[in-house]
Order: sequence, then structure tokens, then C-alpha cells
Amino acid sequence: MFGLSEVQTATLVACSVSLSFPLLLYGAWIMIEAEAVTWDVLTYHLKFIVTGLALTTVPLVTWMLPRLASQFGDGLAVVHAFLGLQAYAMLAFGGTGIVRIFRAKYEHDLYHDYDEEVLLDEIGDENMRFWRRRLRVGVFGYVLFWLLAYIVGIGRFLLQYDIL
Repeated sequence: MFGLSEVQTATLVACSVSLSFPLLLYGAWIMIEAEAVTWDVLTYHLKFIVTGLALTTVPLVTWMLPRLASQFGDGLAVVHAFLGLQAYAMLAFGGTGIVRIFRAKYEHDLYHDYDEEVLLDEIGDENMRFWRRRLRVGVFGYVLFWLLAYIVGIGRFLLQYDIL
């Protein structure tokens, strides 16, 4: 990758993925702490989330996935890939809820003219509570599987490149 040795590339990937976690946590904290989720709060939150996802996904697509088939003899590589796949599956699962929530809030102009009297469960379709729960499960699942994949990945990095 870009003329770097495998150890250098692996180190850059480990650093990139490590840097993503604080961004993902801060992005989540923004939404948890916000009393009113306005358009400004949403876009501020998304700056951190998208950056965190990019710091994980770009190395995944450009370096990890192309090497995956050659590493299936290593049991930890299979576990790492499985956990990572589960993380992205949970992200997709939660994403289906995000779309419904965003659409309902956008249709009711709750990002620009926030009205705290309007309950999110009362707007959109009759399943809004379900979509919000789906989003929470997806986000929690993503973080859980991301952490597990991260631990296995860092363990593989330390063992494979004889860092310990």
C-alpha cells in the first residue's frame, strides 16, 4: 500500500481504526446530551460519526478485505472478519431505523422548527417506536461487535508482527 512495508501499513491501519473509536463515542455523546436534536446538532453529530466510520471503513476496504482470503488459515483472522462483518450488519440494521426517523422529522420540519411538545413516537408511521428501538439496537450492536473485532484485530497485529 503506497510503497510502505506490511508492518508500516498494518501500523497505519491500527492507528486509523484506533482513532475512529473516540470519534464514534463523541458523536454518540452529542446525540445523548442534546435536549433538542436540531439540524445543527444532527450535522455536528454526523461530522464525527462519518469521520469515525471512514477511519474504520477505508482501511477495511483498501487493505483488510483484499488480504482476507489469504489469511483464512489463521483462526483469529476468521474471528476478526466475522466480528467485523457483524458490526457492519448491525450498522445496516440500525440504518433502516435512521432513514424512517429522519424522514418523519424532516416531513414535520422538526430539524428547523423544533417543537418539544411533539413526541417523536407520534409522528411518521405508526411504528416509530419500533424504528427508534431498531436504531438503538443497531448502534449498540455496532459498538459491541466493533469493540470485539478491534480487540481481536489488535491482538492479531501484536502477535503477527511480534510486537509483544
